[in-house]
Amino acid sequence: MTQADAIAILKTGQNVFLTGEPGAGKSHTVNTFVAWLRSHGISVAVTASTGIASTHIGGMTIHSWSGIGIAMFLSKNDLQEIATRDKVVRRVKYTRVLIIDEISMLDGRTLTMVDAVCKTVRKNPAPFGGLQVVLVGDFFQLPPVTQGERATFAFDANAWSEAKLTICYLSEQHRQEDAAFLGVLSALRMNELNDDHIALLNERRTTNAGDMTKLYSHNMDVDRMNTSELAKLMPKSFTHRMRTKGAKPLVEQIMRGCLSPEELVLKVGAKVMFTKNNPEWGVVNGTTGTIDGTQHGSGFPVVLLRSGRKVTAEPMDWSIISDGVPIASVVQVPLRLAWAMTVHKSQGMSLDAAFIDLSSAFAYGQGYVALSRVRTLAGLHLAGLNARALQVDPLVSERDEEFRALSTEAEEQIGAMSAEDIAARHAQNIFSMGGTLEVKSEKEKVKSLEEAFEEHKPKKDAQRLEYTLELILSGKNIAHVADLRSRTPGTIIEHLEKLKTKGKLPMDKIGHICTIDKGKLAAIHAAMKELGFKPMKPVHDRLHGKFSYDALKIAHLFL
Repeated sequence: MTQADAIAILKTGQNVFLTGEPGAGKSHTVNTFVAWLRSHGISVAVTASTGIASTHIGGMTIHSWSGIGIAMFLSKNDLQEIATRDKVVRRVKYTRVLIIDEISMLDGRTLTMVDAVCKTVRKNPAPFGGLQVVLVGDFFQLPPVTQGERATFAFDANAWSEAKLTICYLSEQHRQEDAAFLGVLSALRMNELNDDHIALLNERRTTNAGDMTKLYSHNMDVDRMNTSELAKLMPKSFTHRMRTKGAKPLVEQIMRGCLSPEELVLKVGAKVMFTKNNPEWGVVNGTTGTIDGTQHGSGFPVVLLRSGRKVTAEPMDWSIISDGVPIASVVQVPLRLAWAMTVHKSQGMSLDAAFIDLSSAFAYGQGYVALSRVRTLAGLHLAGLNARALQVDPLVSERDEEFRALSTEAEEQIGAMSAEDIAARHAQNIFSMGGTLEVKSEKEKVKSLEEAFEEHKPKKDAQRLEYTLELILSGKNIAHVADLRSRTPGTIIEHLEKLKTKGKLPMDKIGHICTIDKGKLAAIHAAMKELGFKPMKPVHDRLHGKFSYDALKIAHLFL
């Protein structure tokens, strides 16, 4: 099925299981659908089965969203207690579409509990309380993690069958462009590896790890490699410690999912990997490089990319968003040591090259996840490979055949409909979910404006600043504006700084962007008057690191 067909089906309001091989465009399809929902004023909850996945999508775990936490079972009393929590009730009642990413790692029992919570809170016996539910993932990837017993897959749950999911199995490939390699991956997931495929993999065996990222099945191998390699470098090191904000359980959840460590120890020459996308820097989650030094004044690490370009890795935030507002966050330099990482941590990444040791693979899915991280066969370097790594779960294989057949049926059904009929169903769905037809999202407005930028480049900077100001003056905070504009909060603050320099920032109308109480704000201003503002590190140190650099910049606006 094409992405276009899947999106057309999603817009009709059907419950959907969206799947496909790595690189088939599942994330792009979801993002397109979410943008469409929001453009019509329809509330969507974007969640994931794990903390790692949730930080990638800028959402929260399904466990937090639903209020089930770490529970393995919910009694009637438990459900009633959850139904008294204001935040959970608001989330569940306000939502019209529920998206759960990385569904392969969600135990069937957990999906059943989420279903029960939705029914209870919404007082609706329909599957998931009448929400449109979109489950996203690939069951050939890593399975649910359990304590000593075999987990049940999400597709084994009664909630799965009751939801009557339409299967959208994406068939296009957007990651790997290597036909031979794609053939190996497809054969592996269909349990059809032959001697030619094995020979192709064996040709990629090597003992020369070079400076590539190394993937291992066990944490101890990763820790040993990273510690050993860091120790070989010059003694001088510099450390960046994570800053946190919000309720402790939520912060801990983010920390578990954040690929950057709580304490990041670096040295010049250290092999590192970016752990978050940043289009302004020209890096994505998985971009590798080498520590070249630190930026004068700030002390932030400067990374020499494989392309030869240098990027200063300034701190970024990982947040849990509720109703468009961050309710918890951590701030850290978006890097991690990258001589090695576990296959588990690599899920969701795309790498140009990797040195992969699967000699100790112990779980279904590890081999497939590891191999599919690299974009081409040339980027694959195998240190070891055991028989387990080339096995897929027989139960998953059986269900996959069913999913493919059902997806074909759904594709034929949508293909038989006229464009007019499809459009009518989309409109009906918008109305049924309380949305509006004629509406543009703030992001769409931004897109239109940026298209105008390309036509009128001399006005580009002025228009960019003016639009930021327009959004701020409408009462939105910096985090919200950054989200709407697909920028970082730091970039939005820079816009405000430029506006102030130009005398175009009405200070009496933007007080809502500063959430620092008066006493602390006075202390910040006193330090700035004494030490100056540039560089800001002395001010940051004087205040014992209690305020982020972005917070200090905001405070400076009001000096």
